[in-house]
Amino acid sequence: MTMYHDSMLPIDLDIDMLRCFLEVTRTGSFTKTGKNIGLTQSGVSVKIRRLEERLDTQIFNRLSKNLSLTHEGEILLNHAGRILAAHDEAVSQLTKPKAAGKLRVGIIDYFSPELLPNILSKFKRQFPNIHLEVWIDVGMNLISLFEKGELDIVVAGKESYQGNVQLLTQEPLLWVVSKDSDPSQYESLPLVLFPFPCSFRQIATKSLKNINRDWETPFTGTSTASIQNAVKAGMGVAILPQGAVITGIKKVPPSLGLPELPMHTIVVIVDESKENDARDVFISYLEVEVNSLE
Repeated sequence: MTMYHDSMLPIDLDIDMLRCFLEVTRTGSFTKTGKNIGLTQSGVSVKIRRLEERLDTQIFNRLSKNLSLTHEGEILLNHAGRILAAHDEAVSQLTKPKAAGKLRVGIIDYFSPELLPNILSKFKRQFPNIHLEVWIDVGMNLISLFEKGELDIVVAGKESYQGNVQLLTQEPLLWVVSKDSDPSQYESLPLVLFPFPCSFRQIATKSLKNINRDWETPFTGTSTASIQNAVKAGMGVAILPQGAVITGIKKVPPSLGLPELPMHTIVVIVDESKENDARDVFISYLEVEVNSLE
């Protein structure tokens, strides 16, 4: 990014300085920023000072223990993210392997449903020579397609597959209920479940057996959307990953005494005996995108 002083001499903003600036705004700390980007606290201070000197303006208020942006810092923040995104996309397109061809991807239907379209759209812009074919479904159906050789890669829960997998991310599992429901009224806990052998179903029933809690199954759904809608309608209690808790659904209060649930692990399932450049590029891209959300 080139700016100009009154003298009309160009000012070039260094990408590393902007990246450091954004990390400071995210962490609120020079020390934490240094740990995250591999610099000492003094190294971060030097970069920020040089950025301010280059712009001939102060971008952080330093009058209190808590860092805050000046008006000029807010203006820079508004532009810095877009500058770095454009920079990183250009570098990615020019330096990533020139992978091409069709890639058949299966993705579990509760994986970042609101963000996934943008993630996939961005991938297609960065790698236009890779033609994506995407299936969104429940894990058992995706695994079946993968084992038949109809999918090149599957993103699903770790429990769905017994073979070798690559860890992608983790998130809490939660007991959830309609925001308008009072779960304390239930004598026999109504469960909204996926069909067997879904791992969420097995976790729910096993954990309730362990505390001798009675339950019934008034609703069985074949998709995350059907489970979400049944819970919203007050059909009962379900187990969902944190990312699948939507408006109209709330976490069951601790007073109900339901067992604590394990973390849920999302993995990437591939056949590593087969070489596939497009697949490997997609996995690397997805890992970066998921890490940026954490």
